[in-house]
Amino acid sequence: MKIIDWYILKRYLATFFVMLLLFIPIGIVIDVSEKINRILANKVPFIMVASYYFDFTIYFANLLFPIFLFLSVIWFTSKLANNTEIIAILSSGISFNRFLRPYIIGATFISLLALMMGFFFVPKASKGFNDFRYKYLSRKEVRQSQEVYKQISPDEQIYVSSFNYVQKRGYNFNLEKFKDNKMLYKISATSIKWNPEDSTYTLYGYNKRTIGKVNDSLQSAAEKKFKFNFEPDDLTPAVYVAETMTLGELNRFIEKERASGSANINTYLVVKYKKYSIPVSAFILTVIAVAVSSMKRRGGMGVNLAMGIGLAFTYIFFDKVFGTMAEKSSIPPLIAVWFPNITFGILAIFLLRNAKR
Repeated sequence: MKIIDWYILKRYLATFFVMLLLFIPIGIVIDVSEKINRILANKVPFIMVASYYFDFTIYFANLLFPIFLFLSVIWFTSKLANNTEIIAILSSGISFNRFLRPYIIGATFISLLALMMGFFFVPKASKGFNDFRYKYLSRKEVRQSQEVYKQISPDEQIYVSSFNYVQKRGYNFNLEKFKDNKMLYKISATSIKWNPEDSTYTLYGYNKRTIGKVNDSLQSAAEKKFKFNFEPDDLTPAVYVAETMTLGELNRFIEKERASGSANINTYLVVKYKKYSIPVSAFILTVIAVAVSSMKRRGGMGVNLAMGIGLAFTYIFFDKVFGTMAEKSSIPPLIAVWFPNITFGILAIFLLRNAKR
């Protein structure tokens, strides 16, 4: 590599990591200010708080990775343009494609880092981050489980209105058993609790209605123990389960859910495909950022940053909207997850062609 390559590459990586170091403490300070009263009220040990904010750092950095990358590239490339360094580089006979090479090398490094983080580290951080909130923070601060309705076998379905992952306790539980599209019985309970010592469940406010040919029979009890053929993870919100698994665990879990006929397959696939699509976005966003900020503008760096922030948030908006559509509609998850990259990839090609001119 030539001196100019090392110069741009060092600026690329240094600006990106400085951007992380600047914004992550801001995120931590805001989070502490919101939660400090509840942390003190619950007398949370310092080691648990420190572990939570370590997980928070990884979770937060991964969540805002596209914005950090995009803004950092626009920032230092705009400075190069305003100092007429880009004009000097291109006037020396270096083509725009050649000028892009250190950017692509930097994007490759960041992409591989994001890939490894998404495969192995982010799931563990996500689990620690969410477990802390479930265990130590009040219910208003905890992301409550949405209604979980799941098919656990070809003829059995379960439902809970909410589930506390740490306490392993769910509320408004129902289990329905069918045969030949006819209900055989329905078990309901006001709450259900997992007992890890003997792998059973305790149902509180237990009721069972068995459908008969003439009359139905009813059973009830204040509490009753059962051994069901589903795990506590089956009562956990689909996104939460998928986000806390490494790539290998997620692949095995998806195969298991397919075999059981789960209705949440699209949610799991969205999480899986995003592990690949987010690292690829590093290349697309880098090219767009260079194309937008490599020209010296009358408004200076502020114009480039405004354009960059607008494009970055548009990308995140597309990513969130199409991810939700894949989970809630019939759009194939692969198409929905990759649509933002395809759209912005086309935009990157268009902007790059104009920048070359």
